Amino acid sequence: MMFRKTLLLIAFICTVTALSAQDFSSNYNTPKKYCIKGIKVSGIKFLDPSVLISVSGLSVGDTVTIPGDDITKPIRKLWNQGLFSDVKISATKIVNDSIFLDINLQERSRISGISFKGVRKGESDDLKELLKLRAGGQITESILENSERIIKKHFRDKGFLNTKVDIIQNNDTVMANGIKVVFDIKKNGKVKISDITFEGSKAFKASRLRRSMKKTHRRDFNIFKASKFIESDYEEDKRNLITFYNEHGYRDAEILKDSVFPVNNKRIGIKIKLSEGSQYHIRNISWIGNTKMPSEALGLILGMKKGDIYDKSLLEKRLFTEDNSITTLYMDDGYLFFQLDPVESHIERDSVDLEMRISEGDQATVNQVTIVGNTKTNEHVVRREIWSKPGDLFSKSDITRSIRQLAQLGHFDPEKLDVKPFPNPAAGTVDLKYILEEKANDQFEISGGWGANMFVGTVGIRFANFSIRRVFDKGAWRPVPSGDSQSLSLRASTNGTYYKAFSLSFSEPWLGGKKPTNLSFSLFHTIQNTPSSSLLSSSSQYFKVTGGSVGIGTRLKWPDDYFTIYHEVTLQNYLLRDWTGGYFIFSNGKSNNFSYKITLGRNSTDQQIYPRTGSNFSLSVQLTPPYSAFKEKNFWKYSASERTVEFASLKALPANVGKSDSQIDAIITERESAKRYKWIEYNKWTGRAQWYMSLVQNLVLYTNAQFGMLNFYSKNLGFSPFEGFDLGGDGMSGYNLYGRETIGLRGYENSSLTPIVNGAREANIYNKYTMELRYPLSLKPQAAIYVLTFLEAGNAWSNFDDVNPFNVHRSAGVGARMFLPMLGMLGIDWAYGFDAVQGLPSANKGQFHFVIGMPF
Repeated sequence: MMFRKTLLLIAFICTVTALSAQDFSSNYNTPKKYCIKGIKVSGIKFLDPSVLISVSGLSVGDTVTIPGDDITKPIRKLWNQGLFSDVKISATKIVNDSIFLDINLQERSRISGISFKGVRKGESDDLKELLKLRAGGQITESILENSERIIKKHFRDKGFLNTKVDIIQNNDTVMANGIKVVFDIKKNGKVKISDITFEGSKAFKASRLRRSMKKTHRRDFNIFKASKFIESDYEEDKRNLITFYNEHGYRDAEILKDSVFPVNNKRIGIKIKLSEGSQYHIRNISWIGNTKMPSEALGLILGMKKGDIYDKSLLEKRLFTEDNSITTLYMDDGYLFFQLDPVESHIERDSVDLEMRISEGDQATVNQVTIVGNTKTNEHVVRREIWSKPGDLFSKSDITRSIRQLAQLGHFDPEKLDVKPFPNPAAGTVDLKYILEEKANDQFEISGGWGANMFVGTVGIRFANFSIRRVFDKGAWRPVPSGDSQSLSLRASTNGTYYKAFSLSFSEPWLGGKKPTNLSFSLFHTIQNTPSSSLLSSSSQYFKVTGGSVGIGTRLKWPDDYFTIYHEVTLQNYLLRDWTGGYFIFSNGKSNNFSYKITLGRNSTDQQIYPRTGSNFSLSVQLTPPYSAFKEKNFWKYSASERTVEFASLKALPANVGKSDSQIDAIITERESAKRYKWIEYNKWTGRAQWYMSLVQNLVLYTNAQFGMLNFYSKNLGFSPFEGFDLGGDGMSGYNLYGRETIGLRGYENSSLTPIVNGAREANIYNKYTMELRYPLSLKPQAAIYVLTFLEAGNAWSNFDDVNPFNVHRSAGVGARMFLPMLGMLGIDWAYGFDAVQGLPSANKGQFHFVIGMPF
């Protein structure tokens, strides 16, 4: 009896519970409408229930159909907030057509802070950017697992294959429901490659196969090749390995399997099993569908013939990617819709027949050319550098040249320049959109360098995209008128007591706006005082140079349109007063330099800051009138009677009381020298050749050869005391100390390679050779950074009889460059000179060369 009562009681409780807490999971065939009489929120600790009810969209008095979307929609709304790990809505009580609802929520914890253990601050900053976890965000197991995966991959890509990550969650005592997440990282050292072995390789030695793998190297004594294992690089190098085989005719080569196995905790081994297949040769090449050009001409352009090794990579380049490829040939003649499909039509033993199937299509003309992204530079400046013109036949080379010209302006990020074609085959036209991204290239220069045994500081500003026509437009001063690609530069240099220099220059690259005619002018003034003078005061002993120049240049069409010619007229005045020290053959007097300079140049480099391809050549001749040809021989010398009068006049001066006759004679001789060079005459020849070659990806080989020669018209008059060369050191040409052209040669002290003649430094001929390997660390417009290693050699002579272009002073070193838009190029080099300098035993014993704001 007692058992029956207990059983009935349990059944009653279960019935009441079932009626009071329904989850709406049944009776879908007979939905029913209810009026909500009450809503409560359960399971939360830190959130406002009224806000959550509002978010759900439910409210007391609403009529809902159960089961149905009236309940599932509020659940989705709450779930989409990302605040909860579980969301349920159930009925706590149902009375006739009235219902009372319970919204049961399980809150997720929030991130109150993120920290990292076991890594440096810079690495922590990188990881924060990668994880994208922010304070206030929710924590889930999925987020933590994904974070662990990202951290491990980040360090695996750097060679730390055994990275371990422990995730520690600590309750935050300040923030309610907050969790402080700590990632405890143990990198466990880089794992390096002990050896790479090959199985099945018969055609090539293992050492040759290892060289085909560009980034995956075994541990050896080559300090320039890292041996750390990076999985993504390894996958790429497996493709490089097969490409190497394809380039040598092994079209069927494949990797059957490969294994990466541990040797110890710090070393792994790699074993690759290959199937080489046979080496194939080309047997026949046929052309189908070509009407514009005969098959024989296409064959000559292809440059591959019967019997050649079947090199698939070379075939790809000759057909599609090279500047003089067959595709480029057609596209330069308007055949935008040109298609070429190389088919292996027949394979027999070790021979391949190739069938080049061509669909030429119709020629396309350029319809519209649009420009986007030029937020600062005026459109007419961009458009005049674009070679693609509406109405012209489409040309791939015109697009390539336009990209180069835009990059050379220096106003746009060269890595972001792009062109999007929008072809219209039905109309036979194509629209071109040039996509640009402006970069800051105005420069505020604060620079310093060591030269002539003193530190020289420079302050300057250069506006590289100036607009002089908008000077009187008040709205254009943001901060200066800009957009017309004109250049305005102001500069001042000083060491505080000894040297001061000031310069102003302006350049207009398209005079009149119709043709690329460059007009430029400059003014300059330098003062060198005795070391005892101050910044503001003047000295009774000084050397001053004052002058200006006007130049005009234009782009040529012959031999090709990379050539330019530039003409310049310069007037300079050299003023010396008691300027001793053996720099010149006279210490008091005035010299004038009126010269004409013509420069023929050719520049085909792809960009300004970090050129990868192209060359830059220039040859200049600077001439003065041959004044001596219109004067008597030895015109500067006093006659016997004039010398007697001059001697008596000098002897009577109070300043010369007590001086001997020989001292008075020396003064007269010096005056003769000043008269001799009152108008200096010379012809000066300079030349420079630079090449840029991309070796592997962004690794660039830069080579340079240059020379200079100062000559005279009259052997009797001899070399000009000014306009010679000064060789050695950092080449700080920003200040011209003694009326000479400064030429750097790293690894040696400044001016140390300039020969000394009769107690004065005098170089009238020089040559210099440079070879650099450059590799970029960053090419972002905010900061372009690259490192380099170099070999350099050069020498200077005072007269032509001593010239030997192979008798040079050699050096080698390493360095780095960083280009900042507001400062220009910053650089530091360390170099060691291999050859001793006569009379200067320490001039070649390792030199640091540091310059801010000026490229070497």
